[in-house]
This record gives sequence, structure tokens and C-alpha cells, in this order.
Amino acid sequence: MKKLLLLGCLLLAACQPATDVPTPASSFFPTATVPPTPVPATVTPEPTFTPEPSPTPFPRYFTNEFDSSLAGWVILQAGNDIVPEIATEKDSLVLQMDSPHTWVYVLYGAEDYTDVQVDASFEFREGIPSSVGLICRYSEEKGWLEMNISNDGTYNILYGVWVDTGIADYLPVFADKMEYLRNEGTQEIGLICQGDFLWLSVNEKLLRKVDVSRYEAKQGKIGIAASSYENTPVVTSFDRVTVTEPAAP
Repeated sequence: MKKLLLLGCLLLAACQPATDVPTPASSFFPTATVPPTPVPATVTPEPTFTPEPSPTPFPRYFTNEFDSSLAGWVILQAGNDIVPEIATEKDSLVLQMDSPHTWVYVLYGAEDYTDVQVDASFEFREGIPSSVGLICRYSEEKGWLEMNISNDGTYNILYGVWVDTGIADYLPVFADKMEYLRNEGTQEIGLICQGDFLWLSVNEKLLRKVDVSRYEAKQGKIGIAASSYENTPVVTSFDRVTVTEPAAP
């Protein structure tokens, strides 16, 4: 069972058991790793987040180097009730998960996007296996698209969607191994959502172009993600997130 919990008071979720767990379509979605295993979530989504008033408007395109507050962002926890440690320190957003099978989602709640490019600079600080990810077109009604890369050398694309009142499901879109990920140091991850396709990149190398035309997620919020699997603690940091309008294909 997968639960989404709001950190703070931005969103609320009510949880109940779910049934009919789909069978993964690929060996890259092992039973021990969730959300790569498409396990139904037990979540009741609340109304769309409305940012608190700000002295200046929230920008549509920007670079955030995490040297100030997280105004305009929504933080969600998934997996269990043990709250991870989240802090901005030394111009980095640090996500520490001390419990297994925990996922942290940091969504930019101020804007919705159809076509968008999201690039992030990150570091796997501690814990193997673990993963980081990028999200686009997040909508409570139509679902969202999620790219995850793991420091075990694999990556995947997931489609998350609310399938009934209080129940969501993660469906595998694509998974494979990669050769561009390093074992240490600061690295880059990129996701372009444009039209019917996603472009995935790691360390400025194109991994894959993926057709997502059959999925209903067409517009929504962007975000970043990090997760622990069976081993803890896991510490991941993001030094920068850049959101831009993608160039014409």
C-alpha cells in the first residue's frame, strides 16, 4: 500500500486499503522497489494547491538554487508515516530518508505547464540503491509523468493517475539500463515534456525519447523527487532546478 502525506499544511490525504495490484511489465520494476512497482496508492486528493501571497509574483520560468525559502513549492511524502528530514543548507535542498521505501515529492505549485523542460543538478550523498526523479504535467484529475534514475544504473518512466475516489495507480511506461551515471559527485538530470513525447537525459547525454501520447497527463505541475528502497539512511541533495520553455523539436 502506498500513502501520500503532506509535510506541513498545504495538502491533506486520507488513506484506505487498495486492491488489484498490477503485475510489473519489466524486471526493472522489482517488487522491493516502489514506486517502480506499480502499486495502487490510497490517497484522497484535495483541491489544487494555491500558493501563499508573495511580495513578487511566482515566476513561470526560473532557476532555483535553493539559497532562500521554498515559497511556491509543495512537499509530499509517500510510502509510510515516518517523516523524512528536509532542509535547505549551503545552497542545496537536502532530502534525508531514514526509513525504507520512502518517497519525497517537491512540486512547484505556482504554475501549470503543457510543454516544459526541467533540468536539475543533484548528488547521491548516501545510500544504495536510491533514486532521484523529475515530474511533469502533474494533475490530480489526469495524472502525471515521472522519470526516475537509480544509482544502481537503471531508469524508468511512470504514469501516475487517480483511478477512483481515494485510489491512484502507477503504471510503468518504459525502463532500461544506462551508462552515463557516475558513482559520485554532482550530476545532471533532464526531462523535456513536449507534445506527445518525453526526452530524458543524464549528464547531458540523451537517454531516450519516449512516446506518451496514450496517457492523459497533458498539463500540470513540475517537480523533483527522491526515494529510498530497502537500505537506509538515504541522503540526496538538489543544488539547482531550472524550468524553461523547450525549444521547437
